[in-house]
Amino acid sequence: MNIVEQLLENADTLRKKANEIIPRLIKNSSKIEFAYNPLEYAWSPHSEYIRRHGGMGAKILLVGMNPGHGMGNTGIPFGCPKMVREVLKITGLEVGSPVNTHPKRPVIGLEHPKPEISGTRIWGLLSEIYGPENAAGGEVFIVNHCPLWMFDEKGRNITPDKLTGAVYTQLAEICDNHLKNVVEILQIKRVIGVGRYAQKRINEIFINGDGVELDGIPHPSPANPFANRNRGEDWRKAFKNALNQS
Repeated sequence: MNIVEQLLENADTLRKKANEIIPRLIKNSSKIEFAYNPLEYAWSPHSEYIRRHGGMGAKILLVGMNPGHGMGNTGIPFGCPKMVREVLKITGLEVGSPVNTHPKRPVIGLEHPKPEISGTRIWGLLSEIYGPENAAGGEVFIVNHCPLWMFDEKGRNITPDKLTGAVYTQLAEICDNHLKNVVEILQIKRVIGVGRYAQKRINEIFINGDGVELDGIPHPSPANPFANRNRGEDWRKAFKNALNQS
């Protein structure tokens, strides 16, 4: 089994286990009423991303927290729809719908007109550094720690750092195992957590580094003041430094 096939098998295992845990997550969490699994309904673009980027020899792994609007619609980590279409050139692939959809959180797919700032910043800078389309895949592979996009009854985003309890612990273990497998399959040398939650997770997963170098960057979300400072230049500099591209 080649590297891409191993990554696809690993992602498929995460997809299935995430599906299995969704009902218990909703039942046992007072915060979560809806949980979308983009690995399920957006498997076509997600698997295409793995096929294009997974076998190019990347030795840097960029780890996000969980899907937002971007991956929620495209299945691609930090996958702002516009960037997926115009930079990654992944187009024309079918995206379905979650089993239960909040009326305020419809999934439109790759053609969604709404941008995602975080994804625009991540993929925009990667394409500036390495080139458009698949070029970044030779250096950097991107995953989210948790595959689920979660909301409360009002459609407000619930991130994994807000969750507690036994079912969350089980979900975190599933996600940890997936991440460890990605590092092993790709023989990753450097893992970079995007934002505090991802940095905390990788520091807990890879005890004493486990042979990989650990680093972090501030989250590019517009909700993070640092990401907006100096018209975004301070965040861009921090990202370049983490990639050793200063």
